[in-house]
Amino acid sequence: MLWNMVNKTLLITFLSAAAFVVGCDKGKTTAQQIDQVQAETKQAAQDMKDYTYAQKAEFVKAMQAQLVTLDQDLGKLAAKIDSSSDAIKAEAKPKLLALREQAAKLNEQLADASNATESTWDSVKAGSQKAYDALAKSFADARQWASDKIAP
Repeated sequence: MLWNMVNKTLLITFLSAAAFVVGCDKGKTTAQQIDQVQAETKQAAQDMKDYTYAQKAEFVKAMQAQLVTLDQDLGKLAAKIDSSSDAIKAEAKPKLLALREQAAKLNEQLADASNATESTWDSVKAGSQKAYDALAKSFADARQWASDKIAP
């Protein structure tokens, strides 16, 4: 069961990343694409709630995989922005900085999760989930902003 949950989480992460990187399905509006990714992110977050203290290492590994994927997508988004006008770059710079700070916060939360005790597990796991949710939402917002500002 745990293996299926980890695989499902990684699959959802991969699909989310693929949707972001490819610019999503051309047949869907950007809003529909964002809604789909947010639904997948919510499902991944729900799956994370199922991890017990005994599965701490698996939780951290799955969350780190999601962080790596988001970080790669952030790099691709930054590259897309870098190839745009100076005005877009100037407007995007604080958005990208905020995303990088959120990613660093999630990384800190994962370090805390690795060191959690059985008595602190639930609160540390919840903090990690909250940091991931915030990062995923901010990334989706930044992706939407970039799609609105930069021609495909």
